Amino acid sequence: MVKQRVTIKNPTGLHLRPAGILCKEALRYQSSVKFQFGTSTANAKSVLSVLGACVKSGDEITFICEGPDEEKALADMVALVESGLGE
Repeated sequence: MVKQRVTIKNPTGLHLRPAGILCKEALRYQSSVKFQFGTSTANAKSVLSVLGACVKSGDEITFICEGPDEEKALADMVALVESGLGE
């Protein structure tokens, strides 16, 4: 299991479009891809789970990846968020 904290930089947080981009990326990996925000844990492979976390701009989330390609999954998810999720 690997984990890393990242700050959501895009101005609107994880609304529908960036949540979809995040999920599409997470689905590329065999590993479990989740993130913690506050006291909740969201499945990054589920748009509803990501939207339900109510993550806003400036919030910090911690990605947690576990499985055969966990290192690659974590690095790519962090890079995607740091790039602004297409916004």
